[in-house]
Amino acid sequence: MRIKNSNFVDYVKIFCRSGKGGAGSTHFRRDKSTAKGGPDGGDGGDGGNIVLKGNSHMWTLLHLRYKKHIFAEHGENGTGNHSFGKNGKNSYIDVPLGTIVKNAETNKIICEITKNDDEHILVKGGSGGRGNSHFKSSTNQTPRYAQPGEKYSEGWYILELKVLADIGLVGFPNAGKSTLLSVVSAAKPEIANYPFTTLAPNLGIVSYRDNRSFIMADIPGIIEGAAEGKGLGLRFLRHIERNTTLLFMVPADTLDIKEEYNILLNELKKYNPELLDKDRILAITKCDMLDTELKNEIKKTLPKEIDTILISSIAHEGLVKLKDLIWEKLNNS
Repeated sequence: MRIKNSNFVDYVKIFCRSGKGGAGSTHFRRDKSTAKGGPDGGDGGDGGNIVLKGNSHMWTLLHLRYKKHIFAEHGENGTGNHSFGKNGKNSYIDVPLGTIVKNAETNKIICEITKNDDEHILVKGGSGGRGNSHFKSSTNQTPRYAQPGEKYSEGWYILELKVLADIGLVGFPNAGKSTLLSVVSAAKPEIANYPFTTLAPNLGIVSYRDNRSFIMADIPGIIEGAAEGKGLGLRFLRHIERNTTLLFMVPADTLDIKEEYNILLNELKKYNPELLDKDRILAITKCDMLDTELKNEIKKTLPKEIDTILISSIAHEGLVKLKDLIWEKLNNS
């Protein structure tokens, strides 16, 4: 599945206001046979909530870019004859899985939506006020008091999307990430020989043995200094956080493969040291241009602390072994 660059939005700021509670009624019973009846004021209805809901069919926050003000319905006032006011309708905000919600003022994380149909009340509506029938007592048979409904709540919130995938591709621009994804899955990312061809994440479902599969994410290429916000910087690194296993990709024609791998690793460490706790694989790409002798020479220079593999997406070289290695990592983590 492909997320088009122009339609991919992974950060929005929205204003939400819940509904206020309806007021309780101060009504007294009156009918043909009763001139001065007791209190029968009904309760006010509760104000509607603003509710976040996980939607596994969504991949972007684009729908919130042009709808930044979201309001829930107010509760209706109570009436006589113990008639309760109608509750205000909730306003639901569907969001893709992997969405994190923060308070815009404090930047504090409020919740994370990671499962389909998961619901979280972001802004609670005001409670309806109680009618005067609740306040009747032996010393006050005709209470002329009812509770007003609670006020609504409102505020600004930040929604950030972190792509959920089993395996995330990590590498400099033109490391061959998009090409690999296009070969091992049905995804069709843009591929060209210039930096930052990929400007938004692309997700692909990779078929494995016995009808099993896993999700691979091709994310914009990292550059040195990304942790300080250079290039696509933090936008790229945010998505890496949600991947179970990281597949580092370095082209075979790189002058110093080990050094490039260390630079990539260092950028992740500066952004979030916990990323180094994830399982890692190092794939040397574009190996179709190497003969056996050169491949053997490259193997001698590779870091020892990580599982490594030489592949060529164009020649389909080493891809079966790569999928085996990924599956092993995913099921041992």
